Amino acid sequence: MKRFTRITRDPTVMGGKPCIRGIRVTVGALVGLVAAGHTWEEILRLYPYLTTADIQEALSYAAWRVEELEMPLPMA
Repeated sequence: MKRFTRITRDPTVMGGKPCIRGIRVTVGALVGLVAAGHTWEEILRLYPYLTTADIQEALSYAAWRVEELEMPLPMA
């Protein structure tokens, strides 16, 4: 397993969803912002307590999780 130093999971924070450094910003929220077309600069303005390393690790974590999970997808 790849080691992620900025991603934390705590059942008392955001229901145990993967978060950035224990704060109430989930990996899913960051991935969603990037997917919606927001630039890293925009995200850092919205969340000034985050760093580019936080965004990078959130994206890396999400990509790793997708590769680790086998889920059937509906046929088109």
